[in-house]
Amino acid sequence: MPRFPILPGLLALGLALPASAHTVAFGGIRADTTAPVEVTAESLRVNQDTGEAVFTGNVLIGQGEMRLSAESVTVVYAEGGQSRIRSLNATGGVTLVSGPDAAEAAEAAYDVEKGTVVLTGDAIVTRGESVLAGDRIEVSLKDGTASVQGGVRTVLQPGAN
Repeated sequence: MPRFPILPGLLALGLALPASAHTVAFGGIRADTTAPVEVTAESLRVNQDTGEAVFTGNVLIGQGEMRLSAESVTVVYAEGGQSRIRSLNATGGVTLVSGPDAAEAAEAAYDVEKGTVVLTGDAIVTRGESVLAGDRIEVSLKDGTASVQGGVRTVLQPGAN
């Protein structure tokens, strides 16, 4: 998937906030964390001993209205078998979309039980024309808040939903 063209413009404007952590109510990147998780990919490798499944090649994961795509995703199951997913770890061109909101990063770790996604590596979240970027962005899928750390950059549009 193509990268969002907003980040280069944001950096060119020189807009930056201090590199400390910031928490904002950023919007609607949310998911029904109780909904089933559906995964499609080109290949799958399962390790019964570790309780992990590795999907590779054009991986697409859906849960409710949320979609996550990446080149590789490791699914870690909760102890006791493959009946409950504990976490998803995505690498390679990660894109997360939920309604009008989107996020991109080099890697993403989705803790299904906590309902959080941690994006790292040129992480960026957009909602309409509003942009939030940083080295590490943690998004709560339950309430739509985001916590940003390291090289925080933002463009917030007044009156934007």
